[in-house]
Amino acid sequence: MSEITLNYASPVDLDTHGHYRPGGRLGPRYPFQGRITDDGTGEFPAEPGRYHLYVAAVCPYAQRAAIVRSLKGLQEVVSLSYVDDDRDGRGWAFRERRGADPVNGFATLRQAYEATEPGFDGHVSVPVLWDRHGGRIVSNNFPDITLDLGTRFGGDPDVDLYPEELRPEIDALNTRIYEFVNTAGGKVAAATTEREYHEARRAVVDFLDELDARLADRRFLFGSAITESDVRLWPTLVRFDVADNPSARISERPLTAFPNLWAYARDLYQHPAFHENTDLTVLASTPRETEPWRVQVEPSTPDWDLPHRRAAL
Repeated sequence: MSEITLNYASPVDLDTHGHYRPGGRLGPRYPFQGRITDDGTGEFPAEPGRYHLYVAAVCPYAQRAAIVRSLKGLQEVVSLSYVDDDRDGRGWAFRERRGADPVNGFATLRQAYEATEPGFDGHVSVPVLWDRHGGRIVSNNFPDITLDLGTRFGGDPDVDLYPEELRPEIDALNTRIYEFVNTAGGKVAAATTEREYHEARRAVVDFLDELDARLADRRFLFGSAITESDVRLWPTLVRFDVADNPSARISERPLTAFPNLWAYARDLYQHPAFHENTDLTVLASTPRETEPWRVQVEPSTPDWDLPHRRAAL
């Protein structure tokens, strides 16, 4: 195997490259949707050492993939590297802060997209699951990536994130988590009228109240074991008080005011797979000036190391 030349992109330069904007491509936002198979068939069979994950510490969807990889014990099966936390018009890039691309020596992640589809003009997103053998992207469709990591590579047999008998319920809850938590901040922030804004934010708060009640008598969303739903919910919760809520002005109450949800979030944070794949220092955002009819929310940094006392549930 030839030695990889490690390259770094030049520093972020908004004056030269501008802010990142998705390209003009028509069609799916996440166009690469290959799936891993565990029976040796298909274009992308599960093979140790064949695949690599590109992720970003600041991206909640990429963080999910890193967490699942750790939960399933796949560190020696699927390799992983990080893009830089900041980006300009070139998109995600590799810089010294997070390290070089150890697989291809790319300076920017766009190069992986262009290697897969020459002339690619679309959204350069993370996570990306890369096939070393084929020299191409398997998938940048984040929901599929965590499901495949959790179910196709074997790994820890005691960790079943997507139990067969619970899949319809998990899928249904995941749809609501995506609508009312994962994408809620953007929807609330995008509201242009006072009525639209309050309707959007109340839908989010009502769902958080529902989750808080659900977690009163169960440790995780589906009982005593972590599932795909917990992995999808948690990266947004960890950003709620430092980024999403003060930026979008969703709720007068911080996460810490939802007692069961807050204890549950701490419980997950203190699990090695979540803790080791979380960099709290890069999650905060600066609140913007906004309309006076939006609720006033100040950023806060909760103590994630407080005892959660949920092990007996």
